Amino acid sequence: MKINESFLVSQEGLSRRKFLGASLAGTAASLIGAASSAFVAPEPAFAQSNLTPDEALKTLMDGNARFVAGNITSDAKDLQILREHTVEKQEPFAAVLSCADSRVPVELIFDQTIGHVFLVRVAGNIATSEIIASLEYGAAVLGTKVIVVLGHASCGAVKAAIQGKEVPGQISALFPHLQDAVDHAGPDLVATTKANAANQAALLSKASTVLAPMVKEGKLKIVAAYYDLASGKVTLV
Repeated sequence: MKINESFLVSQEGLSRRKFLGASLAGTAASLIGAASSAFVAPEPAFAQSNLTPDEALKTLMDGNARFVAGNITSDAKDLQILREHTVEKQEPFAAVLSCADSRVPVELIFDQTIGHVFLVRVAGNIATSEIIASLEYGAAVLGTKVIVVLGHASCGAVKAAIQGKEVPGQISALFPHLQDAVDHAGPDLVATTKANAANQAALLSKASTVLAPMVKEGKLKIVAAYYDLASGKVTLV
């Protein structure tokens, strides 16, 4: 899917300014830097094997195929053993930026269990500074190999952005992050949702000074995807 370059330029500039402020304030960016400098690679945990970025993505997509077919295996794992192996540390192989929608149970639809997926959720699956900080931590410190930006059918945040009506509270704070997708694919809800997922994935790949080099070096893969509520199927965008 073609990404609007103006979106990347504007969002990258916004992201960099916010991260500079966060660094000066000693918040998210400094926390990540301190954690990274002190981080020593742990012994492999039960939750993670040494996957490549392509293998990590395949593991997620194979899990979704099992979910669609009704042949999930994650519930057969000994959850007590998993808890015992993940109390002290976490080593997820994948990260997912998902919408906050309750109909998108990420671990379930990818047939994964405790400690496998580093999950970040926000309405509209948008890459704000705080979200980027979390995903940077997942990749740089925890070792995730793939980031999936997951849009979904009937997304209320995208629908509200398309309608552009007055909304209560701070809901409208989501709209600027979604506007480029609305401008290029609206009013088609499916097309706009997919365009937004692609936009956010591109932003992560280009604007983050932590993630971008990892992608360039082949240490990390960032993809956009779309979850169909009716079929349960996840497709790459």
